[in-house]
Amino acid sequence: MKILLVNPNTSAAMTASIAAAARAVAAPGTVIEAVQPSFGPASVEGHFDEAFAAAGVAEQVRLATAVAPPAAAIDAVVIACFGDPGLDAARELSTAPVLGIAEAAFHAAAMLATGFSVVTTLTRTCITAERLVQRYGFERACRGIHGTDIAVLALDEGGDATLAQIEAVAREALARDRSGAIVLGCAGMAALCHTLQQRLGVPVIDGVAVAVKFAEALAALGLQTSKRGDYAPPLHKAWVGWAAPLGLTPPEPMLPEPVPR
Repeated sequence: MKILLVNPNTSAAMTASIAAAARAVAAPGTVIEAVQPSFGPASVEGHFDEAFAAAGVAEQVRLATAVAPPAAAIDAVVIACFGDPGLDAARELSTAPVLGIAEAAFHAAAMLATGFSVVTTLTRTCITAERLVQRYGFERACRGIHGTDIAVLALDEGGDATLAQIEAVAREALARDRSGAIVLGCAGMAALCHTLQQRLGVPVIDGVAVAVKFAEALAALGLQTSKRGDYAPPLHKAWVGWAAPLGLTPPEPMLPEPVPR
């Protein structure tokens, strides 16, 4: 099985750390192919960043699903950013299951506790998480979203101070929200999940890990993204500018067979 893991930002270091977290939980025989966009922001921490990150996700899924031999086929796609940028576009492009780590994490948390809290990076991104909670229908299960005001790229540096700051916010969230689980609101927090779970004594959900396992399950069951309705393949049309190679151009018209003389 082959899973395309797309880091929507352009930080190679973060792509590598997310890939390591995914491979740590992947089943034997599952290949994790980690990629990042060829353009866009080094981190996704606002609406402007996310607009380009979504386009970058679409770029990578489009490249992966372009004409390829069967041996190179993608069995599932995981979008490794808590904003789930480009999720719908990726589902249009791929017949394989496409999972965003926020959507996957919310589902996992709701299976393990009657209520959960999200602990994320910058406080300004809490609004994005709130909108995703509403979109995915978890308003009753999600009891709070809390920012640590740790920048995304600072997670790469890690260290005891970063871990302690996230732990403190998580403890406050559990007490204030009366939650039974914590969802980590950034793919860059994946490496901290095990330690935090031991210290907090509650389920701590890393969206990268659960998205990989859910993707494996869906692919193993032979389930694919519906191509009916809004997830039908993108329409063929002309594209211009730097994105022109990514467009789906109409097939060349077939010339009539010559009439034998």
